[in-house]
Amino acid sequence: MKGLSKPEIGVSTLHLLSESFKKMAEQIKSLNAKYIEIVDDGFHALNNQRVKRLKDIGKSYNIKFSVHAPFADINIASPSHCVLKAMLKRLENSMKLASHLEAYVWVFHPGLKTGISMFYPGEDWNQNRKTAQLLYKTAEDYGLEIAIENVPEPYPFLMKGVKDFERFYSEVSEPIGLALDVGHSNINGQTEQFLKTFADKIMHIHAHDNDGREDSHLGIGYGTVNWRRFAGLLREISYNKVIVIESVEKIAESINFLKSTLAL
Repeated sequence: MKGLSKPEIGVSTLHLLSESFKKMAEQIKSLNAKYIEIVDDGFHALNNQRVKRLKDIGKSYNIKFSVHAPFADINIASPSHCVLKAMLKRLENSMKLASHLEAYVWVFHPGLKTGISMFYPGEDWNQNRKTAQLLYKTAEDYGLEIAIENVPEPYPFLMKGVKDFERFYSEVSEPIGLALDVGHSNINGQTEQFLKTFADKIMHIHAHDNDGREDSHLGIGYGTVNWRRFAGLLREISYNKVIVIESVEKIAESINFLKSTLAL
């Protein structure tokens, strides 16, 4: 998606994940957002019929979509080749459907360490990189932009902090974007560092709040994230893409808070 003149605010369907797909599809019409991120997992897993329904809503309500890749039981660094093959099939299907939805970005999580990682030092990192490169190649075939998301402590993900992403980008030549998750970087205490280090890589932002310890996806302004500083940093790096609210509560309040903060 081409850069906007200023950041636009979108909303993730994460807060509706416990609802049926039908109910979610109805509710996004009234979210007062031009950009909606569909979580391709759980009750909202995409298929051709659901993509058609969303496209119809998009045309009627002038909504553009992004897609969050499946993440339940997904580990792109899995040491099990047969399991990895099944996961890649699931992810490729998600990309195909995201392409049919004309999604402007497809966001995925990095891999995780496993119970046998200690016996094969570095192998999970290598597999994480190889799979990410393969996902990029597949996405390219579908004409789809992809971005890898920073994830929080204490989960055993391979890519959580700035140093992890610096290493990743030093080893990967493919233009895989970064989906900066502000709630996750708040737990790591690295939001400012992420924004300054990867200003040219950040192509998508997830916004939600927390207490700096737990990934609780609070409403924006209800935790410890310094949103005024965040807005100032966005202006410094001239960020002009979409910021998707990924809170699971107080969605209307989060939209209003973020809009007023970005307007300062």
